[in-house]
Amino acid sequence: MNTPSLERRLGLGDAVFIGLGSMIGAGVFAAFAPAAAAAGTGLLIGLAIAAVVAFGNATSSAQLAAAHPTSGGTYAYGRAELGPWWGFIAGWGFVIGKIASCAAMALTFAAYAAPPGWERPVAIAAVASLAAVNWFGITRTARLTRLIVVVSLLSLAVAVAAGASAPDAPGWLDTEALWAGGWYGILQSGGLLFFAFAGYARIATMGEEVRDPARTIPRAIVLALAGTVVVYAAVGVALLSTLGPEGTAGSTEPLTDAVVAAGWEWATPIVRIGAAAASLGALLALITGVGRTTFAMAREDDLPRFLAVVHPRWRVPHRAEVAIAAIVITIVALIDLRGAIGFSSFGVLLYYLIANFAAFRQRPPARRYPRLLQIVGAAGCVILGLTLPWQSVVAGVGMVLAGIVYRVVRGRITRAA
Repeated sequence: MNTPSLERRLGLGDAVFIGLGSMIGAGVFAAFAPAAAAAGTGLLIGLAIAAVVAFGNATSSAQLAAAHPTSGGTYAYGRAELGPWWGFIAGWGFVIGKIASCAAMALTFAAYAAPPGWERPVAIAAVASLAAVNWFGITRTARLTRLIVVVSLLSLAVAVAAGASAPDAPGWLDTEALWAGGWYGILQSGGLLFFAFAGYARIATMGEEVRDPARTIPRAIVLALAGTVVVYAAVGVALLSTLGPEGTAGSTEPLTDAVVAAGWEWATPIVRIGAAAASLGALLALITGVGRTTFAMAREDDLPRFLAVVHPRWRVPHRAEVAIAAIVITIVALIDLRGAIGFSSFGVLLYYLIANFAAFRQRPPARRYPRLLQIVGAAGCVILGLTLPWQSVVAGVGMVLAGIVYRVVRGRITRAA
């Protein structure tokens, strides 16, 4: 049987923008409020911790992607370096967690873009439209992502400029505000903010569609992550200095409230357009990444083989992407998952924990980075995962157990047939 494969059409710029589109998404508009509630001004320390853990994970992903330039990201790396079960758990955690993120991003986009009462229909239309963009080829996805990232960055630049022009909130950098949540709160804020950094996985999941992947993917991952850290640090300082820790924690739209507090009411529509664009960009990247991981899992019979088909003209895994879009649309129609940040973070942290294990196992000449970075990344994943809200941890463990049961049952059915 011929193994279906995708076509290499993406260059370095395309890959960087896809990573930026994934990371500079709705997380920058949604994650700072719960992080401030957990840690106050200490969220800036949490942000630094999340960035260090993300860097460890990013270098592991880059090293693995250079050695295994195929679709599926850590699902493929875990299978190759650790064994099928490790790969399955990574892929299952990614797909289930990110399907929840897709629904959350669609609803977040609609909250900014839709008239009151029309949120769900607009969210459903967004998912269907982006699935259609993906159907017609990865280069169209990359072009639309570039446009969305530029709009999002311009909006964030306006919000940061507004914050810089506003008088500082009283005591926002005092020691009491910095340590308001203690170390536990700081680590919890890091876990919540890590949700926003996880987009570099989307670059690795498209390893089969990038030109010269051994060189392009490692560079794209590091460049996208570095750019995102700078943007998030600027936004975090702007929010805290303008609204203060309590104001940031109590806001449902902190960036909008920050520009109003700075006296820049005229900029409110710009920020809302940026938030809608960022949500749309994150949703586009999520659908693309989840579709590729689903395709890779189906190709190895860890998901129904029916999904392991490549469109003969557009060279995309169209069945996998349609299936993901249909599931997301069903969830959006029935459930509000905008609070799924913690659940998604658990799945992503598990995914990267396995990536660090797999990269640690690699030997020269595949090694590109010191093993210390994999140890830092793995330890960070465990610590941040355990400090997430307990409901997220319980839901995440349940997700993993459900996946294990599914694979055991599917294996027995397959052998019986």
